Amino acid sequence: MPGLPPGAQHRRPEPDPGRGRGRGDPLRGVPAHPRPHPRVGPVKLIVEADGGSRGNPGPAGYGALVRDALTGEVLAEVAESIGMATNNVAEYRGLIAGLTAAAGIDPSARVEVRMDSKLVVEQMSGRWKIKHPDMIPLALRAREVAEGLGSVSYGWIPRNRNAHADRLANEAMDAAARGEQWSRTTEEPPREEAPGPPPVSSTPTRTVLLRHGETPLSAEKRFAGTNDVPLTTTGLAQARAAALALKDRGLEAIVASPLARCRDTAAEVAAVTGLDVRVEDGFRETAFGDWEGLTFAEAGKGWPAEMKAWLADPEAAPPGGESFAQVSRRVRTALDKLKVRERQRTVLVVSHVTPIKLLVKDALGAPMKALYRMHLDVASLTTIDWYADGPASLRSFNDAHHLEH
Repeated sequence: MPGLPPGAQHRRPEPDPGRGRGRGDPLRGVPAHPRPHPRVGPVKLIVEADGGSRGNPGPAGYGALVRDALTGEVLAEVAESIGMATNNVAEYRGLIAGLTAAAGIDPSARVEVRMDSKLVVEQMSGRWKIKHPDMIPLALRAREVAEGLGSVSYGWIPRNRNAHADRLANEAMDAAARGEQWSRTTEEPPREEAPGPPPVSSTPTRTVLLRHGETPLSAEKRFAGTNDVPLTTTGLAQARAAALALKDRGLEAIVASPLARCRDTAAEVAAVTGLDVRVEDGFRETAFGDWEGLTFAEAGKGWPAEMKAWLADPEAAPPGGESFAQVSRRVRTALDKLKVRERQRTVLVVSHVTPIKLLVKDALGAPMKALYRMHLDVASLTTIDWYADGPASLRSFNDAHHLEH
């Protein structure tokens, strides 16, 4: 069953999706970091941070950097030796420094923090309690800085993917071990000195979103995530009907999920328009993990607690799979890249239930639970205009008239 199961669309009222899960509620007086507001723009900056000590406690230091989310360019670096401290204190100091640097670049930015400290990530996300008295004021300071940004989300990465911040932190620890007061700060030029943005235009970037044609799993209403299932004969006919409907829609580019059912659907449109198909991994379907190939009822029977959590919390994932929050982040990044590459053009995006619903949700500024209120047919068309100088506009949704002939 691809995307959200029909059985999940008409259920009792959902619990508040903002409730945390995990090891308990955050410490009183240290509120959980708010999840990104649906009206906030896409991720612009990435903060990578780390910290440590030689001895825990021992000579300590931190390092942090800020990247442009689209290009990966390093916009700022900051590192400092902090004398004698524990690993956790140094990690929090690195987080605070990274958030402060991001605020100095663009206080309205949507920021994604990446750290290899599971403790800091889980505590700042509100899923773990903050018990140590040394951590409480640092967490409060980090939240204070975060509240001055557009929004902040937190994600854990393995140490080998945090090598840049780790190198900065080690330089700071080496200085602390020598008894030196040491710091490094490199930042981009002040905002007012940087080249201005391109002129604002009232011409939108238009995305025509096409769900792939029928597959054996969609026909039986089973979870179809990243398993590479093919189109059925009916699905191929649906793809051809959609292609004919799109022939004269003024398409200027075609982008598709890497999964075969989308690439094969996109190929039918390419055949009638003469356009090439570019694959974008960010538009792939949710990974449903252990639920792949199961019906909604089968998954609920085998994993009742996990299913309940998945329906209530966008941060909850199927066993071995992705959460809606994770999918949302990569879909937004894929859309960001598309809007830069295909600015003010009309682009066909061949994708799946969940990514298309997430784009509709973002266009409407709707909460995550709106995904449970949408129905999307196979081979249906949805059109959204994305304006650089204002909100998006949903022009059509679940248009399947071309399948009636």
